[in-house]
Amino acid sequence: MCGIVGAIADHNVVPHLVEGLKRLEYRGYDSAGIAVLTGGAIERVRRVGRVAEMENAAAEQQLQGFLGIGHTRWATHGGVTEPNAHPHVSHGQIAVVHNGIIENHEAQRERLKSLGYTFESQTDTEVIAHLVHHYLQQTGELFAAVQRAVRELVGAYAIGVVSLAQPDELVCARMGCPLLIGLGEGQNYIASDVSAILSATRRVIFLEDGDLALLTRQSVKIIDAADQPVERKIHVSDVSLSSLELGPYSHFMQKEIHEQPKALSDTIEAVLDAGFCPALFGDRADTVLRELEGVKILACGTSYYAGLTAKYWIESIAGVLCDVEIASEYRYREAWVHPKHLVVTISQSGETLDTMEALKYAKSKGHCAALSICNVAESAIPRASELVFYTRAGAEIGVASTKAFTTQLVALFTLAVTLGKLRGRVDAAAEAGYLEALRHLPGSVQHALNLEPQIKAWSERFAPKNDALFLGRGLHYPIALEGALKLKEISYIHAEAYPAGELKHGPLALVDQNMPVVVIAPNDALLEKVKSNMQEVRARGGELFVFADLDSHFSESEGVHVIRTPRHVGVLSAVVHAIPVQLLAYHVALARGTDVDKPRNLAKSVTVE
Repeated sequence: MCGIVGAIADHNVVPHLVEGLKRLEYRGYDSAGIAVLTGGAIERVRRVGRVAEMENAAAEQQLQGFLGIGHTRWATHGGVTEPNAHPHVSHGQIAVVHNGIIENHEAQRERLKSLGYTFESQTDTEVIAHLVHHYLQQTGELFAAVQRAVRELVGAYAIGVVSLAQPDELVCARMGCPLLIGLGEGQNYIASDVSAILSATRRVIFLEDGDLALLTRQSVKIIDAADQPVERKIHVSDVSLSSLELGPYSHFMQKEIHEQPKALSDTIEAVLDAGFCPALFGDRADTVLRELEGVKILACGTSYYAGLTAKYWIESIAGVLCDVEIASEYRYREAWVHPKHLVVTISQSGETLDTMEALKYAKSKGHCAALSICNVAESAIPRASELVFYTRAGAEIGVASTKAFTTQLVALFTLAVTLGKLRGRVDAAAEAGYLEALRHLPGSVQHALNLEPQIKAWSERFAPKNDALFLGRGLHYPIALEGALKLKEISYIHAEAYPAGELKHGPLALVDQNMPVVVIAPNDALLEKVKSNMQEVRARGGELFVFADLDSHFSESEGVHVIRTPRHVGVLSAVVHAIPVQLLAYHVALARGTDVDKPRNLAKSVTVE
């Protein structure tokens, strides 16, 4: 959600800014812009729409400069218009890019108007530009002006600022939104995501909340929230440029669906090597996991559905009470907390604002410790957690999460079995069985991927529909939820999911010949119950699309379409059944001609409320 890139170098930075913004397109945006210092002025190009349109305009203007900032905007305050696009400029002297939301922007706007400032946009960001300009008039130094300005901001932000008064300085600050510094030779960078600067450098510094940084071509100076100079650790990013390219695939979502066998293998590798042991979760894990008496899972969207799946595993395998809540709801209620309950947060990016704030709230209420399950090393949520399990999904570019979801499931399954082992509920034989199930999981997922041609054939029947219903039972109900989410995210078909047993308690009223009903029907203890629910659908004229295990003994008939996934894989069946619902959503979206990787109104990393 929104993206920032900035550069200061001894050569033209415009190509770096444009390429960086292209790398950030996956995050979701509606406009783009860059501003550079050139010829004693701030030159700015902004366009509504894709980065390519802004790039063409910059080329027409022959824009060049040694210092600049760029931004992809996802509208919050004010509509999708060029005046609302970033960068925002104050008096031709200050240019600012900003991710996040300034909660006190209205009060600051009125104050600045009283000081003689006029506003050209409806955004909260323009307030920052004018505030910096105001304090620059008093201090004469950009760094000091930004320092004073951010003290007056309430909310979440990552900002990059340049000024004509200091043409050799790039200043940035972070509070609640991700921001990093890239280190080069005779050149330095800022970005909201490492992908934006990978072509220039792999050496990065992750800023922490309250940090303020001053970049020149040769140096980086950082002060913390207490205004004290600090040295932040330098990391060498292992994200590969190839992971950010499409290769032979048509879309990143398609690529990432097909990368799941490898992503799962990479995530499972450490578990197969060490067994289900606390050390997988960090140095303190042995003590924390032995002493906990319950688990509270906090997450949003797809990660929330991973948490719902984990509840079944944690309670059945480990015998530990598990509660799962939507992070954005939990943080705004008066929660009762057991001091021996572990709070588990799940986030692909590690920067999801609602989840981060929910974690802070949970810890303030007295949870014994926090465990983060995350795909991005050194992101904010893992840094705020005592325990961490990093999934190894690799870069995920498509807005609709796929491989991040299935690797999260593996991480949560590992937690469940580890807890069960510590409590004496998982003996050596059971552990060996669980390890064997993990070992075979990538192969089972590959078998599910091989069903793509059959699923694609279904997509033509779905494409004209406006609504769909997904049904599952037990461990597979969250997979039905995930299937419905994927379908509405990228095809824009309204879809809902229910536990199949709830069908007759309301949703059955919606079923007719125009309502396709997708059923996840593994060969488990609830199979006969699911079959009964399917008969209820057929009796009302509903058309059934059934994902059944190879050994479930389903047969096709009029109004009943069946695709057989691999033979039932037991406790990890939910992971395998996630694949067909991902493929169904992808191919239905293709059939409807929507933008698969960049669905309307959505963003990859949600860093604002």
